[in-house]
Amino acid sequence: MMLKLFRENVRIALDSIKSQLLRTILTIVIIGIGIWALVGILSAVTALENTISGSFASMGSNTFNIQRYEFTVQRGGSGERKIINPVISYNNIREFIDRYDYPYTQTSVSFLGTRSAEVKYDNEKTDPEVQVFGVNEHYLENTGTKVEMGRELNFFDIQNNNKVCVIGSDFLKNLFETTNPIGKTISIRGAKFKVVGVLEEKGSTFGNNQDLKVLIPIQVARGIFTQPNINYTISIKVDKKELMQEAEDAAIVTFRNIRRLSPVEDNNFGIERSDDLINRIASITGVLETAAWIISVITILGSSIALMNIMLVSVTDRTREIGVRKAMGAKRSTISTQFFIETIVIGQFGCILGILLGILTGFIFAKVVD
Repeated sequence: MMLKLFRENVRIALDSIKSQLLRTILTIVIIGIGIWALVGILSAVTALENTISGSFASMGSNTFNIQRYEFTVQRGGSGERKIINPVISYNNIREFIDRYDYPYTQTSVSFLGTRSAEVKYDNEKTDPEVQVFGVNEHYLENTGTKVEMGRELNFFDIQNNNKVCVIGSDFLKNLFETTNPIGKTISIRGAKFKVVGVLEEKGSTFGNNQDLKVLIPIQVARGIFTQPNINYTISIKVDKKELMQEAEDAAIVTFRNIRRLSPVEDNNFGIERSDDLINRIASITGVLETAAWIISVITILGSSIALMNIMLVSVTDRTREIGVRKAMGAKRSTISTQFFIETIVIGQFGCILGILLGILTGFIFAKVVD
């Protein structure tokens, strides 16, 4: 009996929706906008968090970097840096490699030679937007980067200054669209390099294409890129996670000695750990997610008020119908249930619309930031 009554109320609700189609559509759209805001904002924040975290996670697990500045640097009121740290020079990294011998660690060194190289192969060439890095044999492992084709730069390549390189995956889409690049020779600023490996695709982060780069032996890179004040980065990978803090402390002491800093002087270099970066990004996106929830709840509340007002208007317009039902013996609870079911049906249509739009918005945003 109850099931039959429920079906009847649903049928009446659908008939009422059809008879007031314009009002129903407006109500569904209002609810859909509220749900869209909730799902869309949260999806966008999640996509942003995943993109940023993935970018910094590529630093590699159980690693820390010695670099010129911390990830965040204090600035003065005019926007200028309060402290200008000296660059990490080649002599600095040579001394560090010679002095730092903490167990269960391996050290990679690298520098960015240029962000605007033009790479040539046969009669083809790229736009002048290729990043070229000088690296040693531990760079790929320490940064969590993997080779998809071919091999990595090895110890003998670095020691013998071999003219070999590992290229990003985007070169498969332009220079080597129909050709296997392994063993082929490319040209960078007139220097010839044999391709020995292709990196896995990593995508872009806020316009920074991580797949359009070339890795070459560090000494070879120093011979090509001779601009003054080249800044190097030191990356230390610790095989045992429980030794991370001790390894970091030892590295700080070693580099302070290299810089000849007294005990009362602050570090004039930065230390960044892979997990610190990810945690920092997580805290930032956590604030964004909280703000998104607040905005979404306000939007949902507004949609609920709009739905309530529209249903009140619907009840007012149908007072005659309600009177007829009461005259025929309908109970107040039965009439209330009918309007309640009608509200639920309209709400479900609005939810479906909002969820679909929200998922679509999140998907589009994820594609944009990727």
